[in-house]
Amino acid sequence: MAADEKMKAQILSLIPQQPPFRFIDTIVDIDDRHISATYRFRNDEYFYQGHFPGRPITPGVILIETMAQAGVVALGISLLLHNGVQTADIQKATTLFTYAESLEFTGTVAPGEKVIIKGEKIYFRKGSIKTQAGIFRENGETVCAGVLAGTGVKLDE
Repeated sequence: MAADEKMKAQILSLIPQQPPFRFIDTIVDIDDRHISATYRFRNDEYFYQGHFPGRPITPGVILIETMAQAGVVALGISLLLHNGVQTADIQKATTLFTYAESLEFTGTVAPGEKVIIKGEKIYFRKGSIKTQAGIFRENGETVCAGVLAGTGVKLDE
């Protein structure tokens, strides 16, 4: 079942990463199997100052984080909500990144560039999620892709 705009906004509000370290502007489409989201890397992102002066590009680790936020965290939150987990319980937990495999970078992302982030569920069980994730240019060209996983953990109260 695809999420409506209210559900997409709720999922975005539940993502624990917040600006300046949240790399999702909008959720375009999300259901029990996949997510599609967008992010525009702003010209003044803090990491461009040193990566690389005079010719900035988005660090690969930030691209991995971007894929994880959409393909693991946001998709996982959506699945939890779909399975009846209450918002308050989701807010008492966070997702820890646990696994990365077969990561391949085939392009770079420049300041100001808008990307599309996609994630396809491989499995979701016992609070853990594994996805095939990727970042794409607006023309469909792949920038990077790989398999990512994470698990939900309760925060100390």
